[in-house]
Parts: sequence; structure tokens; C-alpha cells
Amino acid sequence: MEMHRAAALAQSLLAEHALTGWTFAFDRARVRAGACHYDDRLITLSPHLTRAHDQAQVRETLLHEIAHALVGPGHGHDEVWRARALAIGSTGRRCYAAGEDPAVPGRWQGRCVAGHVVHRHRRPTRVLVCTRCRGRSTLDRVLRWTHDGVPVTDQELGPQMARVLAQLRAQDGATGQVTGRG
Repeated sequence: MEMHRAAALAQSLLAEHALTGWTFAFDRARVRAGACHYDDRLITLSPHLTRAHDQAQVRETLLHEIAHALVGPGHGHDEVWRARALAIGSTGRRCYAAGEDPAVPGRWQGRCVAGHVVHRHRRPTRVLVCTRCRGRSTLDRVLRWTHDGVPVTDQELGPQMARVLAQLRAQDGATGQVTGRG
């Protein structure tokens, strides 16, 4: 959906549900579609996912967050929230079903020796292993990282990560780098 249309829809729905004093904005989220910020009386949408969604999906996200605003903090996705969500025209679902929500690829990409890939939006802070590889040594399951397609060295991941990776290599008897460069 186009951003200006989503913003107009948000303003319209806030007015329709009498959320005076509440505002709308786009945030920097890449994983969640929307959020309700009670303290700031603010409902936000991810610009990345808004562009990837159609009008019905954006409307559903906005109604979901408006239901949070209407019931107030402390309800999460309980029955009080769900009843209000259904009453205002939302599906009352917590999340999109698997495969419905488009993923925004992370700038950090981890790959195991078998070629399985995971995406992260932030630099990894600890050693991660592939959860899909079974029966391989721990070292083979360790993810090798790239940032924006450029291989990252152990040291670039941080001194603690470099130390742990060196210990894994020593235990495994390996001598090569676990990460792409260095």
C-alpha cells in the first residue's frame, strides 16, 4: 500500500474510533507490522511492511493496534482485547498466519556449511548455529556472517565472538576461519 494512503487510513480510523489525542506515525520496524505506544498515545506502522501489504492487511493492522489503544495497557492479546478487536471489525488475530506476512530481509546474513540462511537486522552478538542441520559437528553448524553481502571476520563480530569461535575451532581441531574473511 502507498504510504500516504496508509497514513490517511490511519487518521480516518483514529477519528472513527474516537481516539482523540492519539497520533499516527511510521517507525523503523522491519519485523512487526504495527505497534501501540500507550505512554505516547501513538500508533505506528512499519513503512517496510506497509509498502509490502495491501489495503486490507494495513487496515487489519491498524484495527489491531486501535483495539490495544481502546482497551488500554495490561491486556495484551487477552479476551478483553480480542472482544474489542472483533467489535471494531478486526479479525482478532494476534499475528499474520505463516506465509502471509512478507519478510524484510536483514542486512546481516548468516549461512551454515550446508547453505541454510538466516537473516538478522542487527549485528549478531553471540555465536549462532544452524537449527536445521542435524548430525553435524558444532563447528559445521556455526553461521558465517555477511553484512550487506560482504563477508565479516571474527574480529569484526567482536572480541568475545572471536574468542568463542577460536575455542570452538580448538575443540574441533579445525584450523580454518569460520567466517568469510580474515
